[in-house]
Parts: sequence; structure tokens; C-alpha cells
Amino acid sequence: MVGRMADDIFEHPRLVAIYDALDPDRSDLDVYAAIADELGAGRVLDVGCGTGTFALLLAHRGLEVTGVDPAGGSLGVARAKPGAERVHWIHGDATTLPPMQVDLATMTANVAQAIVDPSDWEGTLRGVYDALRPGGHLVFETRDPAYRAWQEWNRAASYGVTEIQGVGAVESWVDVTDVSGPLVSFRGTCVFASDGEVLTSESTLRFRGRDEVEAALVTHGYAVDEVRGAPDRPGQEFVFFARRSD
Repeated sequence: MVGRMADDIFEHPRLVAIYDALDPDRSDLDVYAAIADELGAGRVLDVGCGTGTFALLLAHRGLEVTGVDPAGGSLGVARAKPGAERVHWIHGDATTLPPMQVDLATMTANVAQAIVDPSDWEGTLRGVYDALRPGGHLVFETRDPAYRAWQEWNRAASYGVTEIQGVGAVESWVDVTDVSGPLVSFRGTCVFASDGEVLTSESTLRFRGRDEVEAALVTHGYAVDEVRGAPDRPGQEFVFFARRSD
């Protein structure tokens, strides 16, 4: 939400500047681009667009794209990228959208899990529904809680050193700090070799089961056409295809 503090990884100038470099393999977005083709989408709303990688991918393919994100730091990076003028960028969330009628709305990269508060989640589903044309689709992914992905979020499993042009070497890792029911909190740490600065970012995600997500979608007027697995993470994620039914 715009009125809430975004995680430092999305706002701190030094962290947001290296965000893309720390996660360079975005082949997961090719799946969503293929889904846009499959659904014949010409107008797309990218909810939680972050630094704009997916929005720009679609815009370069000739689609009309709106990207919305509550983190001004991430949007600053997005707006500075080549071709950014092709995308309509909005600092906000799905509850603050202007009137629009898109064919497809997406929440990639587990954006749905970052919407932790139940009222914010409901507001997001309502806002996206209003932004879709009748028959338009909301497609998004969320991790299957049964896989317990957070068990792999520790320094031993996640530690890496990335050499970033103009920045130098950056050590990075994540550690889970708390698991309380469906909420999993973790801390990301970055160490800059150039000056030794250590920066951390605290995050919390909500893990929702398939039945819970489907029930919420139906309650807010969607028809759930299909639930797929993520092809690059078999058995770990659900990909929901929800359609505005009127």
C-alpha cells in the first residue's frame, strides 16, 4: 500500500539499484508472456511491477501495459530503463487504480504473497476485478504452503557473491526470522565489498493454501478457470487463472 512502508529492498537507494543484478535470471517471466499470448491479451495490468522487467518485456512486444507498485524506489528504477515511456507507471496499488478495462492482470514473482494483511488482499482482488474487462483474466502465482519453501531460506542455502558493474562485489543471503502460522518473516542481507557497508531488509510473506485462494476469488466474483503448476518449479507453486465472470 502507498501509505505503508515498503521493504528496504524495494526502497533503499543502494539496495534497489542492485535488485535486478541480484536476480538476473527472469526466465519465469517467459511463462507469463506466453500466457498473455495464449489469452490474446492486448492490454495488461502488471500489479506489483517492481523494477518493471515484466512490464517492459510486454511493452516491447507491442502490448499496452500499465505497471503499478507501492514502492517509489522500484518505480524510479523502472522509469529509468530503456523503453520505459511505453509503459504507464502508477505509484500505488490495486486499490488506487484509475478507471481502465484490461484483458489481463498479473501478479508475478509471488507478489500475491507480499500482500499480507487480509483487508489489503481483499482490496487487491476487488481493485483488479474492477480493472478487468468482462471476461478478462487475473493470473498469478503463489507458493504451495505444503512445500515449506522457507526451510531453504537460510545463509547456507542462499549465500552468494555477485560482481556488479559499477558497484563491485556484493555478498547476499537470506535468513528466516519468524514463522507464525501462514506468515513467514525473513531478513535479506547485503554486504558491499567496496566499503564494507552492511544493509538489511525485513520482509514478511503470507502462505495461502489453494482452497483459501480459490474461495477468496469466488467470493470476489471471479470464476477460477484453472490452477496450473509453475513449469520451472514443479510441485512448489500454484498458478491461478481467474476470470471476471460478468
